[in-house]
Amino acid sequence: MVGTVPIIIEVDGQVAQAYYATTQAQRRKLNALLSLKLSDMIGTGRSLETVMSELSRKAQQRGLTPAILKQIL
Repeated sequence: MVGTVPIIIEVDGQVAQAYYATTQAQRRKLNALLSLKLSDMIGTGRSLETVMSELSRKAQQRGLTPAILKQIL
């Protein structure tokens, strides 16, 4: 598949609010970062569900909370 295709990812309400409070340029950067990370992880042959679970687990282990994400954005 060439180009980008929109997908829907369910997130916590605070995360969604923080995401939509950013500029369009910031959202493009976040989208690109997520796309790159998923591409890297999927390249290992793991399922998307496994990749997403691992991303979530690692973010929580590193202390990422909706409040911190909002500050980052």
